[in-house]
Amino acid sequence: MNPNLNRLQPYPFQKLAQLLDGITPKSDLTPINLSIGEPKHATPQFIQKALAENLEGLANYPITQGSLGLREAITAWLKRRFNLHQIDADTEILPVNGSREALFAIAQTVVDASLPEPVVVCPNPFYQIYEGAALLACAVPHFLNALPQNRYKLEFSQLDESVWRRTQLVYVCSPGNPTGSIMMISEWEQLFRLADKYDFVIASDECYSELYFDERTPCPGGLEAAQRLGRSGYPRLIVFNSLSKRSSVPGMRSGFVAGDRTIIEKFHLYRTYHGCTMSPPVQAASIAAWNDEAHVIENRRLYREKIIKIAPILKKFMPHLEIPPGGFYLWAGTPIPDSEFAWLLYRDYNVKVLPGSYLAREAHGTNPGLNFVRIALVAPLAECIEAAQRIAEFIEQL
Repeated sequence: MNPNLNRLQPYPFQKLAQLLDGITPKSDLTPINLSIGEPKHATPQFIQKALAENLEGLANYPITQGSLGLREAITAWLKRRFNLHQIDADTEILPVNGSREALFAIAQTVVDASLPEPVVVCPNPFYQIYEGAALLACAVPHFLNALPQNRYKLEFSQLDESVWRRTQLVYVCSPGNPTGSIMMISEWEQLFRLADKYDFVIASDECYSELYFDERTPCPGGLEAAQRLGRSGYPRLIVFNSLSKRSSVPGMRSGFVAGDRTIIEKFHLYRTYHGCTMSPPVQAASIAAWNDEAHVIENRRLYREKIIKIAPILKKFMPHLEIPPGGFYLWAGTPIPDSEFAWLLYRDYNVKVLPGSYLAREAHGTNPGLNFVRIALVAPLAECIEAAQRIAEFIEQL
């Protein structure tokens, strides 16, 4: 067996299941699960219709590169959304089965394990796929702590020169999971300078890019930042996006990667052997989804309404809680240890939230998720309000 499998930590939801195992919550309270970031808004009917009307595609083997129609739809969306002047559908776009598997696979493509102690840099707290991908690529993960005193921005000076010299891949996430922090152009400029100096690849996880709070100020993306900074051809950059959150279709497993054509070419080669191709009906439904913005605006409105109504209920009870600029999570401090908080909240109020320490690692002398919880506002508005009221009552009782 691959010995690196023994280096993997249990997934956060496995840890949560173990923590809550054996508890019988109060039966008079309806269970509310805000622990998993699984979109619960209804899938738009026109996407379902496009999927159903193209089932004949099941009779064909799909190709790794996806259909030209899908790549052109993604290209057109990128140009509209991020004001891109140039992105090539043939050489700079590759459809993938959701961003998760592609975020994992990129480390297997990029990391050269023959070099001494290769490094993969991750934000902290983070999406655990980054760490697992690094470990199974025989790399050493190093972490950049995102802390409330710096509004959860990444401080690249946390890592020594000796670490940057061995860095081959850097994961970033904007809006961040779980903090909702958005990378601005000035931060992108710092990261691009480091990538040029130390010759590493940037993997930008942008699966929450369409869930931003201010409708007048869309969240900037990596490709947009590169263009604005004069980086023709998006050197050393590959971005990952998905329909799961944008269009409420997590079960469709549809996304794309885009950026540096040299990286895309190698990633395409890897994926040809990896066997991850998108089924033709899903490709057809994806074209319909990327071509429509009305449903995305409504989806964003629903999340914004929940954040506006729920954050004030919790803010006076939970330290560091702020309205996030992006995403659909509230990242909230707890008055007692986060795992104890989650345990008691579930036992006494039948509400599930995710302990923040499960989403982070000890780095630079601290675990930045310690004494935080992640609250995923994915349930219907009434359920989210009810959960917030229960959490407030729980903290008052403490």
